[in-house]
Amino acid sequence: MELILLSGGSGKRLWPLSNDARSKQFLRLLENKEGILESMVQRVWKQLAEAGLQDNTVIATSKSQVDIIQNQLGSHVPLIVEPERRDTFPAIALSAVYLYSVKGVSLHEVIGVLPVDPYVETEFFQHLEVLEKSLLHSKAELALIGIEPTYPSEKYGYIVPNTSKTNYFTVDYFKEKPSEEDAQVLINEENARWNSGVFAFKLEYVINYLKQNGFPTTYDELLHHYDRLPKISFDYEVVEQAKDVIAISYDGYWKDLGTWNTLTEEMGTEKIGKGMISHDSLNTHLVNELDIPVTILGLSNIVVALSPDGLLVTDKQASPRLKNELKITQRPMYEERRWGWYKVLDYTKYDGNEVLTKRLGILAGRNLSYQLHFKRSEVWTVVKGHGEFVMNGKMKKVRQGDVLQIPVRSRHAIRAITDMEIIEVQSGSELIEEDIKRICLTWDEVTNLSSSAIS
Repeated sequence: MELILLSGGSGKRLWPLSNDARSKQFLRLLENKEGILESMVQRVWKQLAEAGLQDNTVIATSKSQVDIIQNQLGSHVPLIVEPERRDTFPAIALSAVYLYSVKGVSLHEVIGVLPVDPYVETEFFQHLEVLEKSLLHSKAELALIGIEPTYPSEKYGYIVPNTSKTNYFTVDYFKEKPSEEDAQVLINEENARWNSGVFAFKLEYVINYLKQNGFPTTYDELLHHYDRLPKISFDYEVVEQAKDVIAISYDGYWKDLGTWNTLTEEMGTEKIGKGMISHDSLNTHLVNELDIPVTILGLSNIVVALSPDGLLVTDKQASPRLKNELKITQRPMYEERRWGWYKVLDYTKYDGNEVLTKRLGILAGRNLSYQLHFKRSEVWTVVKGHGEFVMNGKMKKVRQGDVLQIPVRSRHAIRAITDMEIIEVQSGSELIEEDIKRICLTWDEVTNLSSSAIS
């Protein structure tokens, strides 16, 4: 069995920690067995290893999430990168074509698809073997995992059974996010299950679907014509149109940590970051990413969350409204990159010139790409650690206290020998992340180019 993990989405439900660059699956808020905070994607990736499935798994994602995935999971993780965001059907189609035309997976192989952020025990992933066997035994087009509901939720879609077999049931129809009253009827009278978003199919099912609809089935060609694929979910384009769908039931622990009230139930600690919660503040959580103390007195059932993107104070039951209420359109003020992280400290305009100040954290042994900018100059002040800096082919050692002037169009890069922090001041006519030309990524390539330039 080959697996496709879907990593997408942007951050609104868990603002201000999540944003367009850091979706909910990347928030390091869950305590592992060692008491270390980890993200949902780190937790799931580790569970796949425990279930013996990691080596057969690829992650389908967008270009904007590549750096943060490599930061949290490592640069070796196999990624299928969409050239543009187009929903789950195109992402799954591209991944299937990669498995078929690049990896050489048999058309008869079962492919499992699941979101990157379910909160489950490792047993859930071991249940994928039951899903595979049920698909093969039934000869159905698709097989899904349905969760035994614990309450009538309005947040989930429902799978309504038709007839039951020994280990699975055939699907009559799907109901997307019904009212609480309708959900109760579906559970009591129809024995409906929550739709976990996990399903399986034979690889030939999707490859044939693409062929029948005139789409390429080689990876490079589909990448080139990616914008031709319909911008639609796999559920709407394929699952709900299929005539022969089965599902298996899972009655273990399963939860979607998509809002602050559900996430805080699983955090394991009431306070992350600087601050204090009084003893009479019951069921209250503080998550503070800023270097300022926060004090909460006599307030129960609330969440207080702070990040460089903003401040949230919400009643827990009201927190699901955040996505609809949030009107902020500013750029992300915090991002994780493959080399570390950055925070935006200040942004101002002076007579048509823009000035942006960032604090960069570069992890030991990692480096920024060899790059140049067309619309801005930069000044770097090293405030922590030491490393190697190269500009226009000339390399030198740098350490705490050094100030580096980087003019417009200057080729530059830096590698941290120890963990480093840098204050970066950008100045120019237009300060955007897209104003960057990357010459090379690895430090070996940077060193070779610098040696060539010197010789």
